[in-house]
Amino acid sequence: MLLRNIVNIDEKLCNGCGQCVSACAEGAIQLIDNKARLVKDTYCDGLGACLGECPQGAITIVQRNAEAFDEQAVEGHLAHIGRIPAVAQLVNSAPHAAGCPGSMMRHFTDLPVPNATPGNDNMPSALQQWPVQLRLLSPTAPYFRGADLLLAADCAAFAYGDFHRNMLQQHALAIACPKLDDTDGYVEKLAAMITDGGLRSITIVMMQVPCCRGLARMVEMAVTLANSDIPIYHVTIGIEGDMLQDDRVPLAEQSGSQ
Repeated sequence: MLLRNIVNIDEKLCNGCGQCVSACAEGAIQLIDNKARLVKDTYCDGLGACLGECPQGAITIVQRNAEAFDEQAVEGHLAHIGRIPAVAQLVNSAPHAAGCPGSMMRHFTDLPVPNATPGNDNMPSALQQWPVQLRLLSPTAPYFRGADLLLAADCAAFAYGDFHRNMLQQHALAIACPKLDDTDGYVEKLAAMITDGGLRSITIVMMQVPCCRGLARMVEMAVTLANSDIPIYHVTIGIEGDMLQDDRVPLAEQSGSQ
């Protein structure tokens, strides 16, 4: 059991309208005896996509001891109840995917190369996909297959002015904060990205502050869990925006050495 965020339903307030049932991409909520109920802790990711769908205010997110969220169990559960898993819906670009529309998976192509030149006030983004927050990412997303992953602290892009051109270019992105995030499942998700997605390398962009070292620890644990020798590179950004450490190997050089 882990202390984590999970859905709580007040049955006294619930009127059985079922709006939360369709809003839950994982099928964790079902109507039983005309009341919405959480059918199993392992099906609930605790993100709360169902919160805004309840007209009675019967749903809240609480912290309590619960079994860890299990994506594989969710896929089996959705198949059992006859619903298409959210990941499959998103990969196929369904226009009305279940769950929060803002988390719909998108893969951008034919992006211009960011180029900071004098007088260029509209430097294009190097972002290749959406979403970017590690909690929302699927390890099986197509943009992770054979990709170079940039795992960046939430603050890094704000502190380092050349983030898009010098960091993000030609990388899939995941952002996380080891201090403020509920990191339950992060190690397992990173390991799945390595084994299922076949990541080519991981570059960790940390801030100078001590808590950011948690990103490196998570990656080390994930690599061990995946039994992988994937290359790992470290970049450290100072709180004033200067680069304090950069042990990256240029991607062209990595390709040439393979």
